[in-house]
Amino acid sequence: MRVIAGTARGVPLAAPRGRATRPITDRVKETLFAILGDRVPDARVADLYAGSGAIGIEALSRGALSVDFVERDRAALEALRANLARTRLAAAARIHAAEVERHLASASDAAWDLAILDPPYETRAMVAPLRALVPRLAPGATVVIKHFWRTEVPEVDRLSVERQRRFGETMLTFLATEDA
Repeated sequence: MRVIAGTARGVPLAAPRGRATRPITDRVKETLFAILGDRVPDARVADLYAGSGAIGIEALSRGALSVDFVERDRAALEALRANLARTRLAAAARIHAAEVERHLASASDAAWDLAILDPPYETRAMVAPLRALVPRLAPGATVVIKHFWRTEVPEVDRLSVERQRRFGETMLTFLATEDA
């Protein structure tokens, strides 16, 4: 696993040991950022269920203004901190060692332009975080969910499916915000 493009291009990233996280493959990450394109530079990003931080770090490397990393697993947090230090991108990062739903309930200053979620591969793990996320999004924000391809993305007010892309058992679903 490595940073694909931008200021930290080629820097290898550490992944936590064990099965608590599912690191994103370079192929999926490359496609994700190709689809996001010009939505990344100067964006305020939320990397929810951040794991090693590979997605948020890629966003920072490609010019995102800031990234809020939310992760609860201790080993993943250690890998995330090491990866931010290794890429020298820590100044634009905020790490929140918390449950995603709890963090979203307390993140009063958030107005993210882009939110990326990689929750556990269970439908119920998507509904509550998506509902809690909606009020924290900036107008015109994009939400991306990485999930098991057979799992339906739940309908949530003010979010609509814009695009989906499948990679084996992994699906990326891109959601657009709708006006309230």
